[in-house]
Amino acid sequence: MMASRVKIERRREPFLYEIEHAERQLLLGRRERGADLESAVRVFLEFLRGYESLDFEGPCVTVFGSARFKEDHPYYRMARALGKKLAQEGFVVMTGGGPGIMEAANRGAKEGGGFTIGCNIRLPHEQRPNRYLDRFVEFEHFFVRKVMLVKYSCAFVVFPGGFGTLDETFEAITLVQCEKIERFPIVAMGTDFWIHMHDFVRNALVAERTVTREDLEILKLSDSVEEVARYIRRGIPAALARRMRERSRA
Repeated sequence: MMASRVKIERRREPFLYEIEHAERQLLLGRRERGADLESAVRVFLEFLRGYESLDFEGPCVTVFGSARFKEDHPYYRMARALGKKLAQEGFVVMTGGGPGIMEAANRGAKEGGGFTIGCNIRLPHEQRPNRYLDRFVEFEHFFVRKVMLVKYSCAFVVFPGGFGTLDETFEAITLVQCEKIERFPIVAMGTDFWIHMHDFVRNALVAERTVTREDLEILKLSDSVEEVARYIRRGIPAALARRMRERSRA
């Protein structure tokens, strides 16, 4: 299946792109009040651009994972199969928009006839968007991007990855634990990788009572695409599931 390349508009918007490394400037520490106000305006405009860019219909599943896995890696193949299955089930597939697991999930979704979204991040070594995106938006601030990856989704699937993936995973778990979002399904695929983290949480955090045994149930581990799809279908809010059934019959 041929996929068209994503075109990125590089408009030099004065507030969003005037200063390179805007997030670094924001986090430098104490600054003049005017500088902090300018950063606050820049962040607000970046949120606004995200809201406008991500105006789409349909339930969405966000897939997290490493950018470093190549096409022949088992985790890439698993993410590709999952993306296809999710699309066939009627879900929009959102990722960070880059290579590796992100590309695999978007690629599978396109092969399944679905709609794909990428929320990329501007980095010193530029992470280019993958070729399997219907909609693409680029962010300067990590925290703005993370809000967008969470805000529009009704489920999350995490594949093996590095510090960024772990950050995204624990943020989603924390938001559910603290009831800041609905108890949406969160699934970890690649159990050989995630079992070590699961054991650490059980043997250290639960043992020291910094989390409860019930908190362990927030994250489900599975390597079965079919099982994950069923778990997501059963775990999304009833009203959303009803709208999906109505759309499929239309």
